Amino acid sequence: MKKKLHDKLSLLPDLPGCYLMKNASAEIIYVGKAKSLKNRVRSYFTGSHDGKTQLMISQIEDVEYIVTQSATEALILEANLIKRHRPHYNVLMKDDKSYPYIRLTKETHPRLEVTRKVKKDGSRYFGPYPNAQAAQQTKKLLDKLYPLRKCRTLPKRVCLYYHLGQCLAPCEFDVDPTQYEEMTRNIVRFLGGGYKDVQRELEQKMGQASEALNFERAKELRDLIRHIESVMVRQNIILNDHADRDVFGYAADKGMMCVQVFFVRQGKLIERDVAIFPYYGEAQEDFLSYVTQFYHEQPALPKEINLPEETEAELLDDWLTKVHVHIPKRGMKKRLVEMAQENARIALAERFQLLERDQGRTVEAARRLGESLGIGYPKRIEAFDNSNIQGTDPVSAMVVFIDGKPDKKEYRKYKIRTVQGPDDYETMREVIRRRYTRILKEDLPLPELVVVDGGGGQMSAAVDVLENELGLFIPVAGLVKDERHKTARLLFGQPPEKVDMAQGSKEFYLLQRIQEEVHRFAVAFHRQTRGKAMVRSVLDEIPGVGKKRKQLLYQHFGSLERMKKASVEEYRKAGIGDRLAREIRKYLRDEKTEKDASEKSD
Repeated sequence: MKKKLHDKLSLLPDLPGCYLMKNASAEIIYVGKAKSLKNRVRSYFTGSHDGKTQLMISQIEDVEYIVTQSATEALILEANLIKRHRPHYNVLMKDDKSYPYIRLTKETHPRLEVTRKVKKDGSRYFGPYPNAQAAQQTKKLLDKLYPLRKCRTLPKRVCLYYHLGQCLAPCEFDVDPTQYEEMTRNIVRFLGGGYKDVQRELEQKMGQASEALNFERAKELRDLIRHIESVMVRQNIILNDHADRDVFGYAADKGMMCVQVFFVRQGKLIERDVAIFPYYGEAQEDFLSYVTQFYHEQPALPKEINLPEETEAELLDDWLTKVHVHIPKRGMKKRLVEMAQENARIALAERFQLLERDQGRTVEAARRLGESLGIGYPKRIEAFDNSNIQGTDPVSAMVVFIDGKPDKKEYRKYKIRTVQGPDDYETMREVIRRRYTRILKEDLPLPELVVVDGGGGQMSAAVDVLENELGLFIPVAGLVKDERHKTARLLFGQPPEKVDMAQGSKEFYLLQRIQEEVHRFAVAFHRQTRGKAMVRSVLDEIPGVGKKRKQLLYQHFGSLERMKKASVEEYRKAGIGDRLAREIRKYLRDEKTEKDASEKSD
């Protein structure tokens, strides 16, 4: 441990607060909270930790801290600091997930709308709903029951909603405010759990319409009743208090955590949210940090939050003053927490099993490929492909597969320096020479297998450079495509011979992935290079046209063709002086004349 860091640790106060871990670049990589800064921060540098946490600790070069008056203040400050700095090793709600709500606006002519933003604007918010579809279905149902206005701004005349009976048309008619008061009162009652009362009222009206032989109206009411049943009555877990609550459970293992949240609305379990992520601190602390971020700056809160045992519920309770934070000990609430815990445990175990299975598949494919070639297990495979159009802007690319999986941070791009024209063999020689000269110079890991996109010629070029120039004896294989540009066969050895391999096998599928990936990477790089070269060759060679003026020209004219046809006056409007405008026009038109003459001579 560095002396500066050691001295700081010895001076930490025995007080609550937040600590900020920084790396050598002074970037904040982790934020934590503590009841005692002295004990918590020192614990990172004593005792044993798993490899993942040890990696984080090895990057810590400095520690800063902020003392707070209580552990609750530290909890809130931690959420603010994480949101502001988004440290690499913190539990982050990276997708900034927000749930849909139904909003009843506070206006002269109120509206219903679905929104993901909850503001303190006097409106009433109901939710959250499990997804946008559920919220929209509920809103459509309410639109049929209560004809509030639909338009954001009032039109000059009535619209279709008025003719459908879903709007009172305040744009043309005066609406008695008591009508709005009654409708909003019914909407609040409906969304607050009283939809069964509305359902019974509709059933009475349906009976009355049927007795009056108004069968069309009775059918409309029957459809509304069925719609209520389909939208609102779907759950089989019910709590008798009809309260809105969120139920949390979590599981932690092997440096990963799964948090599950059950949304209970109007006493019914309607949906859950699942998050799986790596964590670097204590499991209980990072779980509490996740819950804090979940409700950070969220005005619409449930009536109650249920947490598992061994959670510091009092910290959340002190912060969320309008919400009862509770650790249930018995009954249905406890069973719901246990169910959330069990679902989190199962989801985390499933994630590990899928990772192991995927790892097993890729490792098995690489192992069988090595057996087919007689080279042992090729842990690291490096593959090369060249890309050019009739020899112009030639480039090459390399991709790396480790244990049968792509490692994109190891990919490399090459602009060809020494080869003129479309010479695929010499291009391969240059790239292989540059790649493995650097490997030898910087003592980088060597691959167990080199794969080139092409046949015997490309293979021979690679082998010649590796063995005769660099003294490296690395197995080289070639991938040959069919007329549909799909992987057709694998060549190996000197002279190259076809390797017998079933096209439906795991190892053949691995080769397909390698060839497709290196081809994709090479073509993408060539397009990027060619695009830059095309723009550079036309404008950047004109004296007086720099980067800013080039950008200005494209913003004003949009294309080279319009620049060629534009008058000096039009250039003047773009902020280009007359003299430079004439030079640009002359250069572009001369360039076009030369191009036309070249095409005729061909």
